[in-house]
Amino acid sequence: MKYTQTIGIIAALVVLICSFLPWSIVLSQQITISGFETKGTRFGKPGLFLNFFTILSIILFLIPAIWAKRTNIFIGAIVFSWSIRNYILVSTCLMGECPEKQPALYALVVASAIVMLMALLPKLNSTKK
Repeated sequence: MKYTQTIGIIAALVVLICSFLPWSIVLSQQITISGFETKGTRFGKPGLFLNFFTILSIILFLIPAIWAKRTNIFIGAIVFSWSIRNYILVSTCLMGECPEKQPALYALVVASAIVMLMALLPKLNSTKK
């Protein structure tokens, strides 16, 4: 495909932006959970891991070498699986209390799926001998 690299980079930038936006809100404790703001929970900073591999994916999208495209498939799978993990972790009901999911959580999963899909469909320049 012609625009896979561009679409992959744009989707990766959306993943980066979504990690700073609120993912869910626990109304009873008045806690807002995002990729870097998880006070009152034991989630740590899931956005830090996600942003590291997303930036690595952007760099690999920009490198026009076959090893970079193959490595980006692995990195895209890590980004997608980590965002699924974040979705499950943040949206799970605990002790009868369900957090209110925000649109950025859904956008995170969709954008990371697009990153993985675009990594699977790289633009390769083939030269015939």
